[in-house]
Amino acid sequence: MKTNKYFLYLLIFLPLLLLRDFTPDNELKYLSIADEAIRNGNLFTFTNHGEMYADKPPLYLWIVMLGKLLFGVHSMLFLGLFSIIPALIIIYIMDKWVSSEVDQKNRLSGQLMLITSGYFVGTSIVLRMDMLMCMFIVLSLYTFYQIFLGRGTKWSGFLFPFYIFMGLFSKGPIGLLVPLLSVLVFLALEGKLKTVGRYLGVKTWSVLLIGSAIWFTGVYIEGGSGYLHNLLFNQTVHRAIDSFHHKKPFYYYLEVIWYSLAPWSLLYIGVILTGIKTKLINTDLEKFFLTIITVTFVFLSLISSKVEVYMLPAFPFFAYLTVLLLQKRKQKNTFSVLIAVPLVALCLALPAIYVLSRYTTMSFLNNPFFYLLGSLLLISSLVSLFYLYKQKKLNKSVNALSIGLLITIFIGSFFISSFNGKIGYRELSKSGKEIALQKGINSYYFYNLDRGENMDVYLNKELKELKESDLNKKQLGHAILFIQTADIESTPLLKEVVSGKEKMIKGKYSIVVL
Repeated sequence: MKTNKYFLYLLIFLPLLLLRDFTPDNELKYLSIADEAIRNGNLFTFTNHGEMYADKPPLYLWIVMLGKLLFGVHSMLFLGLFSIIPALIIIYIMDKWVSSEVDQKNRLSGQLMLITSGYFVGTSIVLRMDMLMCMFIVLSLYTFYQIFLGRGTKWSGFLFPFYIFMGLFSKGPIGLLVPLLSVLVFLALEGKLKTVGRYLGVKTWSVLLIGSAIWFTGVYIEGGSGYLHNLLFNQTVHRAIDSFHHKKPFYYYLEVIWYSLAPWSLLYIGVILTGIKTKLINTDLEKFFLTIITVTFVFLSLISSKVEVYMLPAFPFFAYLTVLLLQKRKQKNTFSVLIAVPLVALCLALPAIYVLSRYTTMSFLNNPFFYLLGSLLLISSLVSLFYLYKQKKLNKSVNALSIGLLITIFIGSFFISSFNGKIGYRELSKSGKEIALQKGINSYYFYNLDRGENMDVYLNKELKELKESDLNKKQLGHAILFIQTADIESTPLLKEVVSGKEKMIKGKYSIVVL
């Protein structure tokens, strides 16, 4: 794939990074934690509004802190590049990996399918550490495979464990265990487990142990044994065995894989299962890709804590194993129905918007923005169906839908700013801060706002959360209160507190001067 196509992919996602607000739950939380770490002068240990936060390793939070120190504010563009660029590196590595076995036409389809797979494209445009971890996992597995084939460079023996450690340092144990388990299982299946020392020998364990020792020493110096224990046990062992967070049944990924990989999930799974059944998976590369998918799926299913995005490291291998198998089949059209089903569903997007906007409570869909997006999906789906059934060209059908989805994302990005009031708290905080300056107010409260405490990123001031029990207090002081307007009528005590007070309506929120 030519380099200019990577710039085109990047260009498609740039408007989103330039125009949208931070989401309160994870994105704004990471910014708030980074601000707190800068104020406290911490590098290895973190707090979230004074509470210990050992959930994540430092790497991504260092990136957030660096952006704040460089620009003075948190830049969506700067931070977004650490999601989209790793995604493009993954595509580049996977494309290079299969280049000796897959022609350019099929590789292009693989690239387009991967970059438009539900949670892969989603993780490419949100500010999280998952894509960073996925990149290091792919790099580690690619490096191992080059060593396995005898094509490694003099640096490969060092880079293999370095990438594994960076995967661990990006997100946690998944970044360590997915590559290690995949390598061990693959070698066992190949009957070469005795050669494991060649890949997981002294050099590998030295890099992993030295890197971990430096990290854990920094944690102990800054946070003491309590923080270190939380990091090593609560966030690893306890989450794996009996999670306090995101606890789900073992079959969870069997349920979510269908929409996580949409619109290609039927094609991926159908082609791979057919390949297994017909014994079409017979090269080392195909076996390795299937091993990675299976190990990731089984390993994550056995862990108590489960989230859809945890499966992200397997997604590149779903796409490219599918491409490898399609390359070997002369009659690709037997899989046409696996694409036709999501195509028909996407054709229904436009009429569904019309019905839902008029006959349900989702009146917000009655907006030219949604009709435009629905129309783009309809057009690209119809073009894809034309290639699929009229011209019998599976590749062209895949490419047509993928390009249509990317165009939809690109055009839709330019309208995203009009929804920022619903996405995040930037506009709400800005208005509240302006009122506070005018009134000489220095205190902020919030009531029933999701992650409202993270508005401190914009206000440069801590907020106090009000519970319903706090509302009967006679005096809350001279302060700004952020609330959802709908809560005023549904909560009698809140209605009494704000009655007669100066208010500003901001979308679905109200700013009240107490």
